[in-house]
Amino acid sequence: MSAARDQILARIRAVDRGRREPASRAYRRTGALGAGARVELFAERVTDYRAEVGLVAADEVGAALADACREHGASRIGIPPGFPADWRAHGLELLEDHGLAPRELDTLEGVATGCTVAIAETGTIVLAGGPTEGRRALTLVPDLHVCVVRRDQIVELVPEAISALEPLVARERRPLTFISGPSATSDIELNRVEGVHGPRTLVALIVDEEER
Repeated sequence: MSAARDQILARIRAVDRGRREPASRAYRRTGALGAGARVELFAERVTDYRAEVGLVAADEVGAALADACREHGASRIGIPPGFPADWRAHGLELLEDHGLAPRELDTLEGVATGCTVAIAETGTIVLAGGPTEGRRALTLVPDLHVCVVRRDQIVELVPEAISALEPLVARERRPLTFISGPSATSDIELNRVEGVHGPRTLVALIVDEEER
């Protein structure tokens, strides 16, 4: 055992650690799609992840949220304190999260939030603990997550999203949650199980203010 260890360490020491050429950074940093094409691509990719997508006007968010929750049999919905008044659906029991305990979060039938940015290329929604998103635990415990995504929050590429998120992390030390479809995992036989690490159902409501 000792001889084998010595041989491995000797090979490591013998590695040439001379100057290496820097890795190529020739990847796209800026997208070329227009706003409409970004929305279309984002909706397509999110749907591929088995999430539900709806395109709504700004004055229809509350009604669309209520419809989405009722469709999934959810009426007791958690929301962050900064959830906009005109997004708050009538006919639902909306509970603001001011530090709900885990057992209280577990009694929620769903959660509704906004987001910080969304990535069309990967179909990813990013939460950064902003006023309309709340703390991370709020979106991890309930079984249904309805997320409102404004058209102007959708970027095309991951580097564009990172550029938007960097100051929030560097200056405000905000936590980031990247969501690409409902929570899911697969075992060694590739049997998919949803709802293991977070919500079983994700609904993305895209607010297209230019539609009407």
